[in-house]
Amino acid sequence: MNENFINAWVLNSALERTPYTKTVIALRRKYDFKPFDKTRPLAQAIEKGWKKHSPADSLVISPDLELMGRLPVNERHPPYNGAKGYRLFLQESLDGKLPGLREDIPIHWDTLLETAVESGAMVDDGLRVVLTDAHSEKEVLSVFRTSETDTQNYTLIEIDATAFTDGGVLIIDVWVGEAEVSGSFDLFAEEATELVPANALVSVRDIPTNEREIVKYPFEEGQVFKLGAIGNSSENGKINGFLAKISAESASTKSDEN
Repeated sequence: MNENFINAWVLNSALERTPYTKTVIALRRKYDFKPFDKTRPLAQAIEKGWKKHSPADSLVISPDLELMGRLPVNERHPPYNGAKGYRLFLQESLDGKLPGLREDIPIHWDTLLETAVESGAMVDDGLRVVLTDAHSEKEVLSVFRTSETDTQNYTLIEIDATAFTDGGVLIIDVWVGEAEVSGSFDLFAEEATELVPANALVSVRDIPTNEREIVKYPFEEGQVFKLGAIGNSSENGKINGFLAKISAESASTKSDEN
């Protein structure tokens, strides 16, 4: 990153962005504090990049002091969350895509999510979760697609709950992303060969955009499951993100609670 960027930061108070700044600045000046000169082009570029009501913004500014990208701290959702997502934000800024600065133009979430998958910021294959008593909860951030054929086109997550030898309850708390396609989630046994909704152990269908559902499935002994995520078949060729919080409660824990 240091090859392409000069990393720097400036306090909101130094540019009098926060409501209590006048008092703070007056006190600092009393002790020979030199305020940030807001007439300088860099200060003006920073102010231009601020987003209203955002407590902090990551800004990419060119050597000519032109804004190239903005990422408000409260908006680090897919595909810009995490280290890989932040790298994607920086790369898109360098590529002239103006991330975060084109909010007057409709966001094409399908394209953004495809870009996130291609860049490695999000994955849609090779997903595996191992649950144990010590680590009984894991999160998976990935994408699902609609099926472009008559066959299912699942994003599959392998869930290894073999450590729960006496059984328990598998809990899947899933949140569907902001793209305009609903998502369905089907839980299958490991030995299932034909992955279709009719063969699912439990399902939750057509979760709307930006909404959440919880799936629970009791099991009698430790085993491996497959969770399939897929988009609504009536909306072919689309993609959306999802966050799944996957956990298990052991049978002994539930007995103790009772």
